[in-house]
Order: sequence, then structure tokens, then C-alpha cells
Amino acid sequence: MNIFVTGSAGFIGSHLSEQLLTDGHCVTAIDNFDPFYERDVKEANLEGCFTHKWFAFHEADIRDQNAIEELLGNQAIDVIVHLAAKAGVRPSIVDPAGTYGANVNGTLHLLEAARKLSITKFIFASSSSVYGNNEIVPFSETHSVDDPISPYAASKKAGELLCYTYHHLYDMDVSCLRFFTVYGPRQRPDLAIHKFARLIMQNRPIPVYGDGSMQRDFTYIDDIIQGVVAAVDCCAGYEIYNLGESQPVRLDTLIKEIEKAMGQKAIIERLPNQPGDVCQTYADIGKARDKLGYRPHTNIQKGLEKFVRWLNDSNG
Repeated sequence: MNIFVTGSAGFIGSHLSEQLLTDGHCVTAIDNFDPFYERDVKEANLEGCFTHKWFAFHEADIRDQNAIEELLGNQAIDVIVHLAAKAGVRPSIVDPAGTYGANVNGTLHLLEAARKLSITKFIFASSSSVYGNNEIVPFSETHSVDDPISPYAASKKAGELLCYTYHHLYDMDVSCLRFFTVYGPRQRPDLAIHKFARLIMQNRPIPVYGDGSMQRDFTYIDDIIQGVVAAVDCCAGYEIYNLGESQPVRLDTLIKEIEKAMGQKAIIERLPNQPGDVCQTYADIGKARDKLGYRPHTNIQKGLEKFVRWLNDSNG
């Protein structure tokens, strides 16, 4: 298959592109190198892909509808995997218009291009943030997601709704994947595990919002990629899938496990809770297990060991 991957130079996109190439697919990839973090980091993410003859990269922005339609029109694309987004709950509170421009309008541009060019399979990267402060755990795809508590979460819910509309109107096969706190090598530097580990390494305080009781369903990158590849292979109808580890970890426990993996103690800076942060995430992965054969197998201890090994190597 020829698979079109947006956000290919990012954390998840670069890992996915490598795996699709390993599996024998052609990958046409785009990224706009958003300055949220350094361009050279993203370029380094793609080093393994650039050596592959079935990889074609284009610098392009999903907010530019003409550029997207031109790129897609020049390829025989079988599936679009849409990972590109303005990421982050807190940045979305600072710049909600920017979040919506990329996450909602960008998704619409891709769906429109797919419609015009008769590309019938579409994978959309959604987020566990759509569940808001749902008090029923684990979070199921059948639960209401009508109460997002950040512009980022609302933009992902809007993306899911657009995907359903295009499925309904144009018989497009769409799978929306709700990712649960993905971590591992190449993780964005602003995210908790990467940020904490670097600060610990530098003997600097780590900012801890709240009392440490917040829980996240941390999901190792290899497990997420397994789920995304399965969704590409099984894309039919309109489906929503949770992709998580289904093993929530408290923030204070996470810090202890990072300390253990690094062999170094953290200096804690206590701060108030942040607006937009949910209290817990916890994925019910029964549907993904049954329909996609999704089988996450990397617990937090093993995943942190792999992450710290990568971090040490990349700093060396």
C-alpha cells in the first residue's frame, strides 16, 4: 500500500513511518516543522526513513488546502494516516485559535482532499483528552465525550465528528484512535516523562502540579504503533478505538519509577493544579483487543528503562 502520513517528523509519526516501511509499504510523508520544538530534533527523527527507497517526504502544512490536494493528487494513495496536530492541553488554552486552525481546519482539508480524490480509508489520531473528567473508569468508547475541558480536547472531538460526517456522506472508511499518554524514545521534550528525566539529569527541580495523585494511562510507543498498524490493516466502516496500556500510574509513582530507572533522585517543586488537566485517564481496550488484535505488553518499568537508555545515548 501507499500510505500518506501527516505529522511524520514527530514522535509518533516517525516511529509509524519506520514501521510501515519495515512492513513493506510505501510511505508518502508530510510535516510542517511547527516551531513548538526544534526543527533539527524532528529532522533527526526521520533519519532512518530517509535511507529507504520507498519513503518520500514533503514539507507541507495541513492548513494549506491547495498544497494538500496537489500532493495527494500526484500519488496513488490507499490510506491517509492523519497524525499532524497542534499538540497539548496547556498550549491550547494559550492559543485556542491556533489549535483549531490546525486540528479542525487541517482535518477538514484532508477529508475534503480524500473525498475529491476517492481515497476511501482514513485513520485519525484522536486523544484520551476527549473524555474530560469522566468519573466512570475505565474509559470506554461508548461513554459520552460531550464535556471536554480544554480547547485541545474539543478540537479532537470536533475532528472525530468531521470524520463521522465524511463516513456518513461519502461512505469513507474511518478509524479514530484515542491515544493515551504515549511515551518512549523521541517523545516530545515538553511532555512529563521526557521533561522530568532531563531535569533530574541536570539536578534541577521538576514541576509537579497538584499532590501527585493524578493518574495517567502511560502507553509505550511500540504498543501504540502496533495498534495504529492494525487499524490501517482493518480500516472498515466508522470505528473509534482506545489505544492505551490499561494500567494507570499515579504521578508520584511515576516519579519514583523514573528515579529508579535513572539511579538518581528528583528535586520536587510543588505547584497548583493546572487548568485543563484531567484527574485520571484509564483506557478500556477491550474493543481494540477484540477487533484489532491489540496487545500492549510494555509496563511502565520496562518502558522507562528503554526511554532512559535512549535519553542517555542521545545525550552521549
